[in-house]
Amino acid sequence: MRLKVVLLLVMVFSVSVVFAQDELPPAEIVNDEGGPVVVTGTLSYTDVLFTAGVAEPLIVLEDQGGFVVRNEGFILPPESQVLGQITSDFYSSPVSYSLSLPEEPQGTLNDVDNDGEEDTGVQIFAIAYWTNTFGDPYLEERDLYGGGWSNAYASTRASTNVDQSRELVGGTFIVYAPDDQQGFPTEFGDDELLFTGDEDSVLLPRGYTIVNMDTEPFTFDRTREPEIDLIEPEQAALDDFSSLSYTEAFDAMIEKFRTEYAFTEYKELDWNEISDEFRPRFEEAEADQDVDAYLLAMRDFTWAIPDGHIATYPGGEVTDQDFITNISGGLGMAVRDVDGGGTVVYYLTQGAPAEEAGIQIGAEILEIDGVPTDEVVDAAVPYSSPFSTDHTRRLQQLRYVLRYPLGTDVEITYQNPGDSEPTTVELTAMNELESFSVSSFNVGLTGFELPLAYQLLDSGFGYVQIYSFFDNSLLTIQLWERMIQSLNDAGVPGLIIDMRQNGGGSGFLADQMAAYFFNEPLVIGNGSIYDPETGDWYTDPNTPSRFYLPPENLRYNGEIAVLVGPSCGSACEFFAYDMTLEDRAAIVGQYPTGGLGGGIQDFAMPEGQFVRIAVARNLDNDGSIIIEGTGVAPTVQVPVTLESLISGQDVILNAAVEYLNEVFGVGAPAPTEVTIIDGGEITIDSTVSGDIQAGERVRYTLIAAEDVVVDIAVGDEDGALDTYLRVYDADDSLLVENDDIELGVQINSVVDSLAVASGVPVIIEIGTYADASGGTYTLKVSTSSAE
Repeated sequence: MRLKVVLLLVMVFSVSVVFAQDELPPAEIVNDEGGPVVVTGTLSYTDVLFTAGVAEPLIVLEDQGGFVVRNEGFILPPESQVLGQITSDFYSSPVSYSLSLPEEPQGTLNDVDNDGEEDTGVQIFAIAYWTNTFGDPYLEERDLYGGGWSNAYASTRASTNVDQSRELVGGTFIVYAPDDQQGFPTEFGDDELLFTGDEDSVLLPRGYTIVNMDTEPFTFDRTREPEIDLIEPEQAALDDFSSLSYTEAFDAMIEKFRTEYAFTEYKELDWNEISDEFRPRFEEAEADQDVDAYLLAMRDFTWAIPDGHIATYPGGEVTDQDFITNISGGLGMAVRDVDGGGTVVYYLTQGAPAEEAGIQIGAEILEIDGVPTDEVVDAAVPYSSPFSTDHTRRLQQLRYVLRYPLGTDVEITYQNPGDSEPTTVELTAMNELESFSVSSFNVGLTGFELPLAYQLLDSGFGYVQIYSFFDNSLLTIQLWERMIQSLNDAGVPGLIIDMRQNGGGSGFLADQMAAYFFNEPLVIGNGSIYDPETGDWYTDPNTPSRFYLPPENLRYNGEIAVLVGPSCGSACEFFAYDMTLEDRAAIVGQYPTGGLGGGIQDFAMPEGQFVRIAVARNLDNDGSIIIEGTGVAPTVQVPVTLESLISGQDVILNAAVEYLNEVFGVGAPAPTEVTIIDGGEITIDSTVSGDIQAGERVRYTLIAAEDVVVDIAVGDEDGALDTYLRVYDADDSLLVENDDIELGVQINSVVDSLAVASGVPVIIEIGTYADASGGTYTLKVSTSSAE
């Protein structure tokens, strides 16, 4: 009998297990107040760059349908997006929010109870932060970086393990059950993942339930007005060394660079050697409690790393004063290396020591204080350091090499144009900043620029200057799309995009603005970051960078030229690189871009200082590092000559117009059937007339007796001859050209305010539109009224 009792107990237990599988047990509810109605909480951030460019921040009820099935391209249905209210200043952390839950949400239904039956399922939500930049007020593919689900600044927590990339491993869900027969997991399961089919489940009551995944098993909460905070991921949080001593903070900084800096091997950096050089300065500053010595050591440390992204800021009075002391004195001249060799003077400040001593425009500077100019320039350390590329460093060295403390005596050996022998003079640095300002990469900027500005050129081509990808992103896209619409509506055949004074910003924004010129969602590369778990660099194959195309009516298919220079850095270079794909655009310039190819992060140091470090590598589709240390090189190379430097014309813009003209068969260089006729010399304030036939161009040589600014005009008496005016230097490089005085209104041609140096030949070429007509013309060269 005893055996029968045991068997009966086993049978009863077995029946109870089967019953539990068929009908899930109810969830154990805490704080059962009928379910959440209004959710409040805070978003805390320490990332210094978190708010950069953000104009329309959103707190949204985020449908987790993409995570349930691991669909990286899942787009949140607009009807599911319930927007919360930000109830404090977004630009000051922490940020508070409030979100009212709808009575019946419109999210994706997910059957996740693992009971082997097909059920209606539940709607699963997180609360997440996003920023809206594109399209309507709701999040679309581009706002969502291609789709999927949040892995940062959400109520959920994502794994930091690269083997579980983007897996949610904690935090809080809000789950909506349409009835009381729907189940939800109580745990992550044996594989430590969610929604993979190995989890135990329970039945949820109808309505909303909060699921806390940071407990084991999960906690199910029905509080009416819960507080749910959004989580800043560990990898985005600010590394803060500010409470450490100077030496401890230096050691922590060196270790961060040693492990996380993106280009240690690429640039062959030895962090032990760098530490040995700079650590004694931090030790001394700490021992002496010398803040100024610490700040100067910080500055010099970052200058020693050849990466234009590396910086320490905001500096302090000692670094500011050091700058002012050492650059306030000038000699009144700016110099540049020219093609073919030589460092020449291209700007003189009126009445400054250089001009007073007889130095002329075009003079070659041979020695400075008895040392060859090249050696002095190479030794100069610009205050705009550090640099990723040699050409950027060289240009800045040329800018700073002639700056001194006030009153410094400097010996200059030079040779003026036409002189047979060099001359040596002693100059004294005076309070003169004009020659320093004119050589700035940012000359002409006021700080009041919009993110971009566009216009229609006389050539008939569109022209847009993009100043930043760091500004208000919503405004940037609104202006960008308005421009695209205007170009398409007007049938503008070509566009010139000027990136020469764009210091960067959001790489994603730059990529997606480039996408307006493509018709295929190209994969454009990937990124690589340091993984502390493996101690190696990791590239996620599931999240490459790609174009997310705008609506078809917002794409521009015309010809494009992109203007670049060394002040085009970081995100600006990503845009320029994108435009080289499929040869979409010509890249026009005298120099490559700045070569800042890393993804950045800032961290905190003592005395209120922050350091910027490159922590991500940008890669092409073959996995090779791009941009860093090389930049994006011009495909249309514009010569650097004395004439181009002093012409007063934008020779790079002119070259872009010439390139587009060639594409469209307008104003192309003379084909073999065009005859060049020598018209002889012409003098300033003179007029000549002549006849030109179809297929001919007439060239006149202008040599000024002194530096002068001139206006050049060509036309005919009745305005019927469609002239084309070009001006070249002695090396036959185009300086400037003009088809029509006013496009579609006046078909004669004018070049205004052309600077001509004393004794330097300038070639004026008269032609007709497409070299297709002939007639009698009149050419006039006069001193400019702007002189």
